[in-house]
Order: sequence, then structure tokens, then C-alpha cells
Amino acid sequence: MAASAEMPYFINPSKPLNQAEKIAAYEEAYFAINANLAGETNTILKMSTINCLLKTYLPYFYWVGFYMVDNGRLIVGPYQGTLGCLSIDYSRGVCGKAAREEKTQLVPRTHDLAEGADHISCDPNSQSEIVVPVKNEKGELIAVFDVDATEENCFDEVDKEWLERIIQEQFSITPVPRRV
Repeated sequence: MAASAEMPYFINPSKPLNQAEKIAAYEEAYFAINANLAGETNTILKMSTINCLLKTYLPYFYWVGFYMVDNGRLIVGPYQGTLGCLSIDYSRGVCGKAAREEKTQLVPRTHDLAEGADHISCDPNSQSEIVVPVKNEKGELIAVFDVDATEENCFDEVDKEWLERIIQEQFSITPVPRRV
């Protein structure tokens, strides 16, 4: 199935927030995530809930989901949005780079990247992206968390710090101090 530039009827375009609105939205999402996942240990349950709550509280999240590590590549896991790439080699795209380097990737303009190698256009409506590595309590990479927006420059250090904190606290034992 080929991706279309037409916005699907069930998906809304991104609505960027200013810094104060963004921080307030993350604080609400963080509280909701912790309240709903208190005591939960199932990885898929956590991933699905994180997707739902972040997409609910952050209106610029167009596509949100996890790509899970599977035999040296990434396969699509729980997500909300349009059809995602089904599998991604570590050598390709922003998700592959995040997995390969085990480092958060911030992309202000996805279409500035080389198609196929540096960026994989699963959806032409994606204009900016952030990808956060997900590690378990042993420090092993188990997934990457990918968020796309339909506007350029939607993601910044506020997103990076909040998403890293949420992901680390939910999938590993070590709490992350808030720096925002």
C-alpha cells in the first residue's frame, strides 16, 4: 500500500504549542501516564497506554508509536496514526539511527534528509520527528519510541527531556531527574 499525501479522515494535523503550553501538556500527560501505569509491568500494555495518553495531551503528535527490537532490526509495535513502516533495518532512517547509536534523534525537517538512508517516508505528511531509544532495566535496547508531526520544527529540548524521562521511568528502574 502506497502512502498518500492526503490527510486520513481519522487523523488530525499537528497543532504546535508554545513552550509554556508544551510544558503544561507534558506535566498533565506525565501525571496521567504514572497514574494509569502504577504497578504495571507488561511492556505492550505500557507502550499502548503511553501512545494513547501522549497523543491525547500533545496535539502536535501526528504519529506516535514504538518500533520493537526483533532479530537485529526494528518491527512496528503499538502505535497510533497512519500505517507505519513494518520493519526498519538499523542502517536506515531516523529510527534505525536512534537504535544504532542508542541516542535520541531530533529532526526539525524530515524532508531535508536523504530518503531511504537517513529518512524513510512512511507518511508524506510527516514533517518533523523525534525518536527516543527504549531500554529495559538491564540497559538493553528493546525498542525505539517514534513521534512525528505534520509541521516542521515541532520537537525541541523540552520534548527530548520529557520523552526521555517518561520512557526511562516506565521501562527501566532508574528514575530520571526533571531538567525542564
